[in-house]
Amino acid sequence: MINAREFYDKLRSQFEEKKPFVAYRKPGSESVKALLQTDSEIYYSKDLSESGFVFAPFNSEANSYIIPVEKSEILVYENIEVDTVEVENSLNGVDFEYMEEDQKRHENLVQKGIDHIKEGDFKKVVLSRSEIVQVLDPDPIRIFKRLLSSYSHAMVYVWFHPETGVWLGATPETLLKAERNKFKTMALAGTQLFKGETDVEWETKEVEEQLFVTDYILKSLEKLQNVENIQASRPYSARAGNLLHICTDISGHLTDPEYLKDLVKALHPTPAVCGLPKEKALHFILENEDHSREFYSGYLGEINLKTEQKRNSNRRNQENQQFTSILKQTDLFVNLRCMKLKDGNATIFVGGGVTKGSNAGDEWMETVNKSQTMKAVLVK
Repeated sequence: MINAREFYDKLRSQFEEKKPFVAYRKPGSESVKALLQTDSEIYYSKDLSESGFVFAPFNSEANSYIIPVEKSEILVYENIEVDTVEVENSLNGVDFEYMEEDQKRHENLVQKGIDHIKEGDFKKVVLSRSEIVQVLDPDPIRIFKRLLSSYSHAMVYVWFHPETGVWLGATPETLLKAERNKFKTMALAGTQLFKGETDVEWETKEVEEQLFVTDYILKSLEKLQNVENIQASRPYSARAGNLLHICTDISGHLTDPEYLKDLVKALHPTPAVCGLPKEKALHFILENEDHSREFYSGYLGEINLKTEQKRNSNRRNQENQQFTSILKQTDLFVNLRCMKLKDGNATIFVGGGVTKGSNAGDEWMETVNKSQTMKAVLVK
């Protein structure tokens, strides 16, 4: 365990040397962790059998990068201090004419999606846009600290790799948690602003959209021969920063942990970032979005990391306390609420689910609300 100053000094040195690294804090945790790759090799995740931190794109045909544990220096510090981040106007010279054009483009794209849904091509499609903003302070380490201070219930990270550049995010959505043969995932959809309460009313469109996601994930898991004991919770409102989403928790068992890659393949990309049916929605996205999503709506996180688990203490058998078991844990998150830093600018990626009941203007406003999550930390 090291202190915060040493931790961030090491991150800066790694960044200056242009060597891959990732620093992150998982939701609800106080521990900030980093993997600093000790060489300059490029490592790809082939089948999710590796051990390390994986960074995978939206398009599963493209390369997934990994920082391997065995090639890394691992750092941890406890981030117990709570800072208050003042949300300032972080944009330098907003081009409102450009925003109007951006709005028209996105609303036209959404309307095209609605038209295809009404024609029966698919039930849902998730459409995104990217927004480039000038950053007054483009230091990724300082932006990472602001994210840590602002979003305690999100997976907060900064990732650097010479092949991908710098990415930062604060994502609320779990793709998969796995330990031994047990796994958990979630069906997340629907968005509204958090106004102090989680006990809120949801529009029919939002409820239907989330139900689509839940049903699809359950059916996808049921098709896998190596998955059993699938269970789903009742839907509930989950908070992520200044937003609320409808969430259903889903769990199950793998007959063998080696089938992890099949499980991830069945889940990614989820209907929450792609659509239903997956193949038709994916084709529409790749054909019609005017930007590459790159790693936005891909996934990232720990894969097959070994952790120690102490046995339950028993006063009548104190010897048991000496033993620990070594577990392999996987903790993957969907890469939402993220941005890419380059040349003093941030490319922010935002999107929303479109169904037959969607309104193009409302979908535009949903992306505006989501973009504030990242803009709030692009401050001096």
